[in-house]
Amino acid sequence: MEARVAQAVARLARQENEIKCLTAEIERLKNFGCLGVSPSLEGLRDENAKLKYRLNFLRKSLQEERSKAVKSSMININSCLQELFGAAIQAAYPDLENPPLVVTTSQQPKFGDYQCNSAMGIAQILLKRMEQKISPREIAEKIVQNIPSNECIEKVEIAGPGFINVHLRKDFVSRQLSSLLVNGVQPPAVGRRRKVIVDFSSPNIAKEMHVGHLRSTIIGESMCRLFEFVGHDVLRLNHLGDWGTQFGMLIAHLQDKFPDYLTVSPPIGDLQAFYKESKRRFDTEEDFKKRAYQCVVMLQSKNPDFLKAWNLICDVSRKEFQKIYKCLDITLVERGESFYQDMMKDIVQEFEEKGFVQVDDGRKIVFVPGCSVPLTIMKSDGGYTYDTSDLAALRHRLFEEKADILIYVVDSGQSVHLQTVFAAGRMIGWYDPKVTRVAHAAFGVVLGEDKKKFRTRSGDTVRLMDLLDEGLNRAMEKLKDKERDKVLSEEELRAAQTAVAFGCIKYADLSHNRLNDYVFSFDKMLDDRGNTAAYLLYAFTRIRSIARLATVDEQQLQKAAREEVVVLEHEKEWKLGKCILRFPEVLQKILDDLLLHTLCDYLYELATTFTEFYDNCYCVEKDRQSGVVVKVNMWRLLLCEATAVVMAKGFDILGIKPVERM
Repeated sequence: MEARVAQAVARLARQENEIKCLTAEIERLKNFGCLGVSPSLEGLRDENAKLKYRLNFLRKSLQEERSKAVKSSMININSCLQELFGAAIQAAYPDLENPPLVVTTSQQPKFGDYQCNSAMGIAQILLKRMEQKISPREIAEKIVQNIPSNECIEKVEIAGPGFINVHLRKDFVSRQLSSLLVNGVQPPAVGRRRKVIVDFSSPNIAKEMHVGHLRSTIIGESMCRLFEFVGHDVLRLNHLGDWGTQFGMLIAHLQDKFPDYLTVSPPIGDLQAFYKESKRRFDTEEDFKKRAYQCVVMLQSKNPDFLKAWNLICDVSRKEFQKIYKCLDITLVERGESFYQDMMKDIVQEFEEKGFVQVDDGRKIVFVPGCSVPLTIMKSDGGYTYDTSDLAALRHRLFEEKADILIYVVDSGQSVHLQTVFAAGRMIGWYDPKVTRVAHAAFGVVLGEDKKKFRTRSGDTVRLMDLLDEGLNRAMEKLKDKERDKVLSEEELRAAQTAVAFGCIKYADLSHNRLNDYVFSFDKMLDDRGNTAAYLLYAFTRIRSIARLATVDEQQLQKAAREEVVVLEHEKEWKLGKCILRFPEVLQKILDDLLLHTLCDYLYELATTFTEFYDNCYCVEKDRQSGVVVKVNMWRLLLCEATAVVMAKGFDILGIKPVERM
């Protein structure tokens, strides 16, 4: 779908450019006499007629392409207005380079639906660059005079010093809602299809996944879902910590505890305990420590027996990780540190050949301009480091995977390291940031309710599986408190338990700005009041129940969507309709800044706006005495349906599974 949209957009751009050229040519031919050239009149008329024919043909094709683009994507109203005001500013001030273009949603209905606030910025530029003192209001008037004809603006008003208030046409909003209902929730047009790689989750082999991995896993998965929805080709990479000196002590301990591991699969039940045992021996037994180092050498030399031991340990961890990924509905491709080991020699050689390597006390280091700490790409003993591994991963993702967008969902503590690695990649010429986007989507730590790092009462790191199990238990308690076990079947109750438990855990994380630390509290996340998944899931099931109450099925809704006009006369209908259509704007903002809490805020606003609508506008009217449905206001049921499908898509992007009954 997105590829077709991108092609349509490209054709639109080419055709619009050709139309401009042809129009200018027609004007030139009309005034040919003033150029001092005297071709025959018949030849001039013939050429003029051909140009007009071609121009009309292109305009017709352009209209057809616009229709195709509209059908295959949701219109981003803010982007449409930016195009209109951008054209108006260009026409009003053609000599102004890069004028400010500011279009925002209005905070109050009296200021219209959107505002263009560019006039003040343009006034400052004209004063500074051209020494022209023109009032912002006069500039706003000139902009308004040059707004191209369009189908979305009802009227504009200039307020205060130069704010341009924009009122949308109700028939335009109504048509967009009908298109949404008929075609489903389609992604906004975002240009050509790109290869996106997201590096997230990344636990360490032989260690438990903890609450820190939870943030990376939830945020990374949601980003992938968003990029996939808008049509990009997404590769989800799990950069496992599956290589390094710790495997020497693990293999040595395995040999001692399960000497027949080559023929009989060792029954390692608790890998965390196994790791602690090997670490204790490594720290206290000198002979064991020496043997552990020998095991590392044998593993790095690819000895088959040691590779088998390594694989056995990795497989035990993978099974434990997979239990968590299954609970949270996470999809990943494993690409651990071991994958890049054979590439590290070439990385060191490339940096040496380009003259970036310095030797410091036997180490090979790389100083990167603007970065305070150098990268160590080879230790004095000839071994490689995490710096080398991360450079190898970056290079492979850019050159072999051919990433257009590369995002690392890693905690904020790694910011300096990753920025240095990225800067080294730019310095050596691996990528141009104007062409390829490489970004660190950093996130803060999870805190307990005491505002300290989230730990168990004994001070240990909270095991992720224990956390998910507790979430399930608490969700069931909440449902039983509301006596949902008395109205739902066993299957429906279990589905609601899973939806609430995992949905609340995900939403509690995603609804906070990822750059900040956040307090983990089951009581808050399971509260069905306020901006929580519990509230939104209950709101969604209520909206879905309205059509069932009116005995209107999906086929009837689809028929109504094709035939009925979505009426937006009541102020709450109008407010809800506009809110629904802001969905593409919200997604575009997140694609730009990777801050997913914006989507959570939008879904909460949509749910509360719907509640205002439902409290003021009867969707289904009943006889007060008998309770029998006497009237169904179908256009309002269509607004209910439009709200529900947008919420469902929002949930899907967040990785939350709603249920029809709760």
